[in-house]
Amino acid sequence: MHWILLSVGIAIELLATTALKLSDGFTKFGYVGLTLICFGSAFYVMSLVVRTMPLGVAYSVWAGGGIAGVTLIGALAFGQALDGYAYLGIGLIIAGVVVLNGLSTAATG
Repeated sequence: MHWILLSVGIAIELLATTALKLSDGFTKFGYVGLTLICFGSAFYVMSLVVRTMPLGVAYSVWAGGGIAGVTLIGALAFGQALDGYAYLGIGLIIAGVVVLNGLSTAATG
């Protein structure tokens, strides 16, 4: 269950970060509100996750998922150019999450 909650939290954080970009330096107030609500919600979900998942594992997956997700959103929605190293980095992040989830006993708490 904590993996599902963590995924939801990451998705909300990705929405928050995208809204932050769209807020144009906090000048577009609708996006400002969405940013604040989503970041608050994401942190609330994270607080639920760390009840049952080790903090280090939860934060590692959270940060890695956020980095990979925002990088892809930047490329798809905002035209950010990605090179081979960017894709390699995203692949390594995903591999790290797979290793944590599938092979490491650290994720079981």
